[in-house]
Amino acid sequence: MERKKFLIAASLAAFSVSTFGRVKISNNEFKGDCATTNDILGPFYRPDAPTRRDLTYEGLTGSVIELQGRVFKSDCVTPLPNALVEIWHCNTKGEYDNKSKNFYQRGKWFSKEDGAYTFKTILPGKYLNGILYRPAHIHFRVTEKNSQELISQIYFQGDPHISKDPWASNKNAELRTLPITLKDVKGNLAVNFDIFLKDKQ
Repeated sequence: MERKKFLIAASLAAFSVSTFGRVKISNNEFKGDCATTNDILGPFYRPDAPTRRDLTYEGLTGSVIELQGRVFKSDCVTPLPNALVEIWHCNTKGEYDNKSKNFYQRGKWFSKEDGAYTFKTILPGKYLNGILYRPAHIHFRVTEKNSQELISQIYFQGDPHISKDPWASNKNAELRTLPITLKDVKGNLAVNFDIFLKDKQ
């Protein structure tokens, strides 16, 4: 194998192991330990958020991001269509919309045939939890008929408040602490979060 192809293959293999966990083949089936870890639900979940991908609106402040990813089965490689992905987070002032009929910064969407989902939203602000600020985070609740429910959160690399937060600093949150990347030449921002569900027991 020529050097260039070898380096590409090696880097992809390393990415797969670090992102998806170990994948083994047993009886011609994939077995993995890639399941996305849980986090606290928090006090601000609201059921019945609208089905929508665009959570932005006129007058909203903050850096707009495309939050995207794919939902997979427990074998770490098989996409899961029709998984319900719910997200919610605060605005840049650290406020959640807990009462209005508009359900600001809240929405849900179903994954497509290839497991893909996407939301247009903003990077959330922060709020005090006691005497400390919680790091910026986005809540997730993911449900699918053949899978265990996932309740989790994502955080963002470089956030100085992660180290003192008991949930974000937990080792289980390492793979949920994500980079914010430049999506295109126009400076649009993206965050990628692939989700791996456990099978129902």
